[in-house]
Amino acid sequence: MTDVFTPEKRSAVMRRVKGRDTAPEWKVRRMRRAAGIGYRLGGCGLPGRPDVVMKGRKVAVFVHGCFWHGHDCPRGARKPQANADYWIAKIDRNRARDARVAAELTAGGWRVLTAWECQLRQSGFAEELVAQVRGQAAALSAASAAAAASSSTWDRAPSSDPGVRGLDTK
Repeated sequence: MTDVFTPEKRSAVMRRVKGRDTAPEWKVRRMRRAAGIGYRLGGCGLPGRPDVVMKGRKVAVFVHGCFWHGHDCPRGARKPQANADYWIAKIDRNRARDARVAAELTAGGWRVLTAWECQLRQSGFAEELVAQVRGQAAALSAASAAAAASSSTWDRAPSSDPGVRGLDTK
């Protein structure tokens, strides 16, 4: 199958394809902001550069397009007509990379959430996404409170703690 556009027109079309600040990413950001959940952009040097990061909650959110990341919905299951071998291999590599990045982040103590483009259209998705983030926050805050209580030095005087110097009392 030949291309329906001239090479100049195809070049212009491909230049408009964005890698960040896409409409699905904006929807996820609006959902977070409406729920009062802060976030960062750009991935903070994390593997795979997550689209939305909440460092305090240790949550990384990827916003995936169904076709490009091989989702099992009707749009993601669609096979390309032109240059099919290349695109099928490309989508398979994307899926393998997504799995590897999620494993790396999980091993680093991060919670990985994936928002699929088709899910953003479903009613109730915003509440579900916010609940996933907040549920993780509650678990993290309980774990960090327990860790902080076990390593606290508040119950000892500074002068009796061998790791603290310069605070001896007269």
